[in-house]
Amino acid sequence: MVFYRDILGFEVRLDVGYEGMRWITVGPPGQPSTAIVLHPPAANPGITDDERQTILELMAKGSYFGVNLATTDLDATFAKLEASDAEVVQEPTEQPYGVRDCAFRDPSGNMVRIQEVR
Repeated sequence: MVFYRDILGFEVRLDVGYEGMRWITVGPPGQPSTAIVLHPPAANPGITDDERQTILELMAKGSYFGVNLATTDLDATFAKLEASDAEVVQEPTEQPYGVRDCAFRDPSGNMVRIQEVR
């Protein structure tokens, strides 16, 4: 949660606990209809240990769920994230499909891609 609140500047909207599990909902200030629910892969009691392991392996490869965000100043956002606990996956790059973006893993291993708004 610290990464999303303190580094990305999101507001904490909900912090819910249930039967030993916890979900936190965050969102950008001034955009109440946008919400990101943060929870560990183990937060689903209906998955098996093998399924949980598969999810962790997919996360490690960057093939599992991630989030795409946007900013008007990619270089400043990149510098702020680089100085945090986030693992740099890709420095700001002009992509062949017409966007400039970068990529990080948050402290839980989730892929976070940030695109520059032009």
